[in-house]
Amino acid sequence: MINRRNFIQRSVAGAVGIAISQEVYPSIVLQKKKGKLGVALVGLGYYSTDLLAPALQLTQQCYLAGVVTGTPAKAEKWKQKYNLADKNIYNYQNFDSIANNPDIDIIYIVLPPSMHAEYSIRAANAGKHVWCEKPMAVTEAECKSMIDACTKNKVKLSIGYRMQHEPNTKKIIQLRKDLTYGKVMKVDVAAGYFDARTDHWKQKKNMGGGCMGDMGVYPLNAARYSVGLEPIAVTAKASTTRPEIYTEVEETMKFDLEFPGGATASCEASFGKSMNDLLVTCSKGWYKLSPFQAYNGINGITSDGTKLNATVVNEQTTQMDDDALAIMNNTQVMVPGEEGLKDIRVVEAIYRSVAQKKRVTI
Repeated sequence: MINRRNFIQRSVAGAVGIAISQEVYPSIVLQKKKGKLGVALVGLGYYSTDLLAPALQLTQQCYLAGVVTGTPAKAEKWKQKYNLADKNIYNYQNFDSIANNPDIDIIYIVLPPSMHAEYSIRAANAGKHVWCEKPMAVTEAECKSMIDACTKNKVKLSIGYRMQHEPNTKKIIQLRKDLTYGKVMKVDVAAGYFDARTDHWKQKKNMGGGCMGDMGVYPLNAARYSVGLEPIAVTAKASTTRPEIYTEVEETMKFDLEFPGGATASCEASFGKSMNDLLVTCSKGWYKLSPFQAYNGINGITSDGTKLNATVVNEQTTQMDDDALAIMNNTQVMVPGEEGLKDIRVVEAIYRSVAQKKRVTI
């Protein structure tokens, strides 16, 4: 089985590079679309192929302008399917030359977490705005380096927390701000699915695998935006029911967060079981979303029977249009790098708690 690590290693090693023509096609459909920002996807795995690329066909403020891949066959397939210009198709060896391409305004990093910092920094140094999938990076130090690179190059950095762009999620954040049901006292949140794969980067420690960085940031981020404060302590426990597969990283992570003022959060993430619920208990009532982080169908209800069931055409489309507008209008992106860094700071504390088998202050 060839995973992303293998093909990237092969491309970097120079085995069978892509012969990319720099010919500029005259066809108008290949020219930069007026009034829209050009997006290049880096890494053409499932999320780019099945979700981001289709979503970019629906966006109003941006469009799919190019791709970066280490697989020649993928490059040709994407070129034909999305009518991409040869000059907008890159590999990992000529990536930095993207700086000279005016068609590309934004580089969207959709690689394993261990590669986020490197390619985000290179994208920023190329003068391109950066969108990076979650988790932002593996360490807080890497997150800081990404923020610094984008600040230095005067480009925007946005992290792909699509749920913060979703209307029902935005509603519960507003309920908290307005104290509609009183002060938040307790958050119960869990996200997980059964992953049957046995050889994937999510099971490799050196690629940033483990359920905490992948599914774990959903309950972590939800706990933070539900309470509206930063956690001050965590107690965590990692486990696995399939040690023959999860030899390097955890399959399941449970963690309890403590917040200033007494609020707490009980969180769980897993690659071993299906979970998808968020319950926020307040001093004068409660509200919940179930599911709270699916690609569609986010639904909820409050203790007084109010339904939370607003819909969007496509979550990824909404996210990318929001972020493109922030670039166009030079306004703050909804989920900046600092937000991703705050999660990774807690993730590192969670792993310290697991290693030390005790409560850890953050």
